[in-house]
Amino acid sequence: MAVIPFTAAGQKLLARLMRAEAEGDGKLGMLMVGNTGVNRVRADCLDFKDVRNLREMVFQSPGGFEATQKSYFYQRARAKDLDLALKILRGRREHPATNSLWFFRPAGSCPAQWFGQWNTGRYKSHCFFAPTQSECPNIF
Repeated sequence: MAVIPFTAAGQKLLARLMRAEAEGDGKLGMLMVGNTGVNRVRADCLDFKDVRNLREMVFQSPGGFEATQKSYFYQRARAKDLDLALKILRGRREHPATNSLWFFRPAGSCPAQWFGQWNTGRYKSHCFFAPTQSECPNIF
């Protein structure tokens, strides 16, 4: 059962986003990016009150993903990327992105906070940040 409603087009968008943002971090890194994206659709809090579906999440502006500005994002989703996206859409969650709404790739160490949100951990090149449960109960 899906954790958010989605279409085949939405699954493709999520798969392309996961690949474009984290292919260099392997399958697990891509899954974590997917967690963050799905959390943004589920959140209904903070910067994501008006995000209701995968398309709105992927192309949110301001506050969206840098990958959508790169040509690599616009390549066709591969079968293996679609499979990873489907796992996330069906509820797979990976720490430290389990409840994350943000991630970024710092030049050095992960800061303890980023825009007021606490660091939940790092996986390879990305640091993940999550709100508190009281701020965003829908993602917990």
